[in-house]
Amino acid sequence: MPATRSVLLRRGITAAAVLPLLALAACGYGSESKNNDTEKVAAGAKKIDGLDTVKIGYFGNLTHGTALVGRHEGIFQKELGATKAAYATFNAGPSEIEALNSGSIDIGWIGPSPAINGYTKSDGRSLRIIGGSASGGVKLVVDPDKIKSLKDVKGKRIATPQLGNTQDVAFLNWIADQGWKVDAESGKGDVSVVRTDNKITPDAYKSGSIDGAWVPEPTASKLVAEGAKVLLDEADLWPDKKFVITNIIVSQKFLKEHPKVVEAVLRGSVRTNAYIASNPDEAKAAANAQLKVDSGKELPAEVLDPAWKSIQFTNDPLASTLDTEAEHAVKAGLLEKPDLGGIYDLTLLNKVLKAESESEADDAGLGVK
Repeated sequence: MPATRSVLLRRGITAAAVLPLLALAACGYGSESKNNDTEKVAAGAKKIDGLDTVKIGYFGNLTHGTALVGRHEGIFQKELGATKAAYATFNAGPSEIEALNSGSIDIGWIGPSPAINGYTKSDGRSLRIIGGSASGGVKLVVDPDKIKSLKDVKGKRIATPQLGNTQDVAFLNWIADQGWKVDAESGKGDVSVVRTDNKITPDAYKSGSIDGAWVPEPTASKLVAEGAKVLLDEADLWPDKKFVITNIIVSQKFLKEHPKVVEAVLRGSVRTNAYIASNPDEAKAAANAQLKVDSGKELPAEVLDPAWKSIQFTNDPLASTLDTEAEHAVKAGLLEKPDLGGIYDLTLLNKVLKAESESEADDAGLGVK
């Protein structure tokens, strides 16, 4: 069942003006990544459905570890045969969604909020969530000299990555649960919510312009390395300590035209997650090595080790938690209630999981009918 209308913001302000998740990032569609030796096509391999290339997007951070490891270890390319995997990296959800809509990428690893917004803005026509990737890896970290308990957060300046993004919504929801008031749009109220790009959050902390941050890894561990303290792990707020932080999406057009290619990528994802589970140290090193290829910089051990440990890699899209995250955005006053019916199509994922003797995933009633 497609969404009946786009997500709309309250207060009569347009989505493009207020919710960056619905806007095209100024930096364009993303950066093409350098090739690894492990991405070479094996001799004698054949193209899937005669397709030359599949274009895959992901973020250069650890919560997209499945993409980082699967790429670096050549797992995706092995599953794709002679159909070449071409990669692009992104810094924010809006640019990746726009790239998917334009055909600049076919498949992508992305957070729940941009997936929700991309789906609802297109009235359910642009994308499907086809698999899970990661849970957890989000923390509230603070200056221990200024904030010694959760109640001390009131009156302080706390950063989130972007207005309306996954962590921003989670923090606004937590604030409301404390009985405090904050205007979601401006971030002003009992707590000052300061929207700050993750790249500059550590410098903002060092300068004293923020007192803490509700952020994903590795930004949280970077702040800890600067002397911050973990005050709250978001996982502790969820049943079974699991909540979606990264999913796999695909263009509906590409899914319809090239299901065998999509299945191959999903098989690569499932096998990458199995590799991560069986070889945690090697996988962590592979993710860091790919970050260096993509950005020219690897993470130091004091950041990499705690960050990697806090992320759970999973094939399950944790669909019920995505629905809850959407409810949190509505509660915060950022969204009118969206219709997420049909956002999931787990048919190919469950086919792969069955073949790998793994438990099938559930779409929480939000799958294609």
